[in-house]
Amino acid sequence: MWEVLRTAKSVVAKSRHVQIDKEALARFCQNLLKEAITIPSWNRRYHFSGNKDDTVSYLLVLDSLNFCFWPSSGKAKWNIDYGQKQLSGYYALAASLKKTFKSGLPMGKADYLRALTLDELRRILGGQGELQLMERRLQILHELGQVLISDFRGEASQLVVGAGQSAIRLARLLAEKLTSFQDVSEYEGQKVFFYKRAQIFAADLHGAFDGKDEGAFQDMDQLTAFADYKLPQVLRHAGILRYSGALVEKVDQEVLLEPGSPEEVEIRANTIWAVELIRQELEGMGTSLRAFEIDWLLWNLGQGSVCRTKPYHKTVTIFY
Repeated sequence: MWEVLRTAKSVVAKSRHVQIDKEALARFCQNLLKEAITIPSWNRRYHFSGNKDDTVSYLLVLDSLNFCFWPSSGKAKWNIDYGQKQLSGYYALAASLKKTFKSGLPMGKADYLRALTLDELRRILGGQGELQLMERRLQILHELGQVLISDFRGEASQLVVGAGQSAIRLARLLAEKLTSFQDVSEYEGQKVFFYKRAQIFAADLHGAFDGKDEGAFQDMDQLTAFADYKLPQVLRHAGILRYSGALVEKVDQEVLLEPGSPEEVEIRANTIWAVELIRQELEGMGTSLRAFEIDWLLWNLGQGSVCRTKPYHKTVTIFY
């Protein structure tokens, strides 16, 4: 998305708290090719897959709630039991919603979402520990149900049809219609666009449908990285993102960064631009990957213990 890339680049040029180490970036790309690290495939174990309409509805509910999986200070991390495994974070959300959709509960129906209660949502997600912002999550689902009814005949699939096989139009449509997808900050008086969850919905459709049917977008190459808290953790581990001394102290001591603060905006903007530079570097080395594929690769690396030696930054937000 040109507005995301352009405003991210503008922030990078002015950043005081975060810098991109291009030598470390080049080494990282060389190691990716040397180790033949591949793009992870769509995870069908934890994601729901049904008929086309139900799958689209599932993904829209999932990405509406796809944010802030870490607990507040002193609380236990939210997790669920799934089969013989214990899941936390994003996969816990994906799996808990999968169970709900398979159970026959009308979680994908707009009128159900609009009338959902907090107690019902807590039962649906289940698990142990704290999942932050539960009241806000409920409001998001209420808004989603209302907008689907008023603008899309109550069907998530109609929202996708309205994008006309364009991932970019879909992301912009979500941001236009739903306040919870309006992931925009301000930096030195200028708007900075991120659209993390709006873009990831398009990418998830692409992954779930193998680039066909409802996932057949013609402009997947125009998506940017999805700026969250896991990608910068991986990029910092690789030495690509370098923080100022003051920011290192805040992140490592798990001091909350305010949403829209210069430090928080710089971390996210530099993350997006670093992925674009990785894309360019790999292309120069004869390997063509799209930004969302690099994002998937980095996020997958972030699930391993190696990239968790330093903590991620913490911001209480609905956007990631």
